[in-house]
Amino acid sequence: MSTRGMLRIYLGAAPGVGKTYAMLDEGRRRRERGTDVVVGFVEAHGRAHTEAQIGDLPVVPRKPVTYRDAAFEEMDLDAILARHPEQVLVDELAHTNIPGSGAHAKRWQDVEELLDAGIDVISTVNIQHLESLNDVVQHITGVPQRETVPDTVVRAAEQVELVDMTPEALRRRMAHGNIYLSEKIDAALGNYFRPGNLTALRELALLWLADRVEEGMQRYREEHGITGPWETRERVVVALTGGPEGDTLIRRAARIAERTAGGDLMAIHVTRSDGLAETGLAALESQRLLVESLGGTYHSVVGDSVPSALLDFARSVNATQIVLGASRRRQWAVLSGPGTSATVTRLSGPIDVHLVSHGYAGRGRALPSLGYGLTVRRRIVGLISGTLLLVAATLLLTVLRAQVTFASDVAIYLLVVVITSLIGGFYPALLAAMAGSLLLNFYFVAPLHTFTIAQGENIVALLIFLLVAVLVSRVVDVSARRSALAARSSAEAETLSTLAGSLLRGEQALPALLERVQETFGMRSVSLLGRAGSDPSGGGGIWQVLATVGAEPPQRPSDGDSTAEIDDNQALVLRGHPLRAEDQRVLAAFATQVVVAYRQRELVQMARAIEPLAESERARTALLNAVSHDLRTPIAAAKAAVSSLRAGDVAWSEEDRHELLTTADTSIDRLTDLVTNLLDLSRLQAGVLPVLASAVGLDDVVARALDHVAPDAHLDVNVPADLPEVIADAGLLERVIANLVQNAVRFAPTGSPVRLSGSAHAGRVELRIVDRGPGIATADADVVFAAFQRRDDSSASGAGVGLGLAIARGFTEAMGGSVTAEETPGGGATLVVRLAGVEAES
Repeated sequence: MSTRGMLRIYLGAAPGVGKTYAMLDEGRRRRERGTDVVVGFVEAHGRAHTEAQIGDLPVVPRKPVTYRDAAFEEMDLDAILARHPEQVLVDELAHTNIPGSGAHAKRWQDVEELLDAGIDVISTVNIQHLESLNDVVQHITGVPQRETVPDTVVRAAEQVELVDMTPEALRRRMAHGNIYLSEKIDAALGNYFRPGNLTALRELALLWLADRVEEGMQRYREEHGITGPWETRERVVVALTGGPEGDTLIRRAARIAERTAGGDLMAIHVTRSDGLAETGLAALESQRLLVESLGGTYHSVVGDSVPSALLDFARSVNATQIVLGASRRRQWAVLSGPGTSATVTRLSGPIDVHLVSHGYAGRGRALPSLGYGLTVRRRIVGLISGTLLLVAATLLLTVLRAQVTFASDVAIYLLVVVITSLIGGFYPALLAAMAGSLLLNFYFVAPLHTFTIAQGENIVALLIFLLVAVLVSRVVDVSARRSALAARSSAEAETLSTLAGSLLRGEQALPALLERVQETFGMRSVSLLGRAGSDPSGGGGIWQVLATVGAEPPQRPSDGDSTAEIDDNQALVLRGHPLRAEDQRVLAAFATQVVVAYRQRELVQMARAIEPLAESERARTALLNAVSHDLRTPIAAAKAAVSSLRAGDVAWSEEDRHELLTTADTSIDRLTDLVTNLLDLSRLQAGVLPVLASAVGLDDVVARALDHVAPDAHLDVNVPADLPEVIADAGLLERVIANLVQNAVRFAPTGSPVRLSGSAHAGRVELRIVDRGPGIATADADVVFAAFQRRDDSSASGAGVGLGLAIARGFTEAMGGSVTAEETPGGGATLVVRLAGVEAES
């Protein structure tokens, strides 16, 4: 049985990038090295360079096929198998075979048979033909791809090489006729080969290949049992606990990641699997925002062991460095274990571990309160209940002394301790355990009614009772406390989920947040306060209400029942009732989001306030410049011509009189056009332009518009009469096309035609006006449509004041369309008018 052949694929982002040329070039190199290479099928598409590249490579004759009375040629699979070369070049892997041409419907199936026969295959495919990307490509380009190849076929190739080319270079190749025939160039540039389409397809190809490279590397690591990280690029993981040192660690990790190009920053917080770790929700939320602002990502994982979970995550993302904070535990705490930092350092292997010092290192953590969150009343009730139960148990056991044993006495007192722990917590239960041991000794251990113990086994029994009572009460207390904590954590998670949902549904951020705070905590009113100015009384500043909801909003922090201080100058104040200490955590998380929403609103309001002022100033300056020069120029020319005609001391010939009258007439026409354009612009800016939209034929409007263009203009018009009608105002559209064509004629080189081509795409009709002039820079694609902008910054040769393109865009947008500027491959500018077709409207 022969060994399966190897498959090599040249992958391209679009037709024309050079896949076939690269495949033939590789075939020629291998033939020069003595390999038996043949051309199984190559489609040159009439490209001279591709045909020349075949050269002296042996070509297997194609198989003639007749289908529906038409003659075709397909790859002759049987002839290649009979020839059995070492390697075969097969173009267009996704091609669909003509029915009846062979045993397989698809060319990739032919390739599979060649590989099974032990023949190496070199093939080509475009990214749009991959099955998994078919719908994505259609959404981007609007062109459905009927010929596809399964991703598994391409991924199974031993080698996949990307043939890359920038969109600009590819469009230049298209314009020079190196891809399609000349009659198809304009349509291709305006459809599939748009810069945006090519950029998106190129990104798809790069990302797909990058994923395959990553898969290959991971597969190699798995096959060779490699568990350590490969430092293909720096990946820095910073561990967060929700403590105050988090900001310091994040910034240090960000600096480490920035030292190398392409470094990744990832923050991780490990939550215990029981979900009961008491972490600072507000601090973690603030640290998440900081990580994302620095270009990193935030991750939360669950695990019983923090070091193990942290290292598992670091290895899964191929991390190269871990940043930890110095432990906050006190020195004596090392007796309980080495701690997270030491364990991670010991088990990290090749991953570098950075231990960062901070101001909170070694200070320890705050001790829990005696009641673990229980109220004073609850603890008092537990203490009283324990006392009453001890008295009742003692009386009962005294009466039943003859019927019960000492072991039963111990069990009943232990039950009293457990009940006391459930009611009042650990410390009332501890007092109950100590009191129970004394009562057992006094009433039920010989000699009775003394604290003397005669038998040694009774001493051991009492000590064991005391120890068991303490341990059981502790376990019961912790279980009850964690059950309450779990319920509270669930409520907090539901609250924060509701908060996130309100924002994702598109509610106004700041009002929505304040209303959520009011609803969540049952407050009468909530205010976001800010300190501004200076307080004459020396209070450090005057508080102002920045945003509020509810009745009787607090005006100062002292007016509220609960306050969350965000910083020195901002506070979230609630009026209604005091919050419990545990509610402050959720309130702090709300406060962080409230401030973010408020600052976003401030930035939006500032931008909105500045934008009209800047636009007004620019328009005023431009208008003054236009009036001072372009309005004065035609007036001066007309006046000079008329004054010369009126001069009685000069005898003008008929030819001179005609020239002076022509000058005056032309100048007045320029003045009329200028005034008309200024009036049109003012109507556009005021929003009072009347639009009478109806279905009109684009070819008819173009014909009428060209009547306004100079008769000697060199035009090449290709607007098919069978295009769908467009929804537009015929008069306004005529003005738009006339302005755009006049602009193109003005900048087109002498003898170079201005091309007008019409086409329909996805329910919209496009008119492309192409010139070969100086072109429009990509950065100026929108600037040229602003009022009083000239492409050559001059007003010579009748260039006007720069209103033509502005009015054309304004008219088109008033009709529901758009006008954009693109760079013409090979030099020049392309202005594209897009309008809704009648079919789209219906």
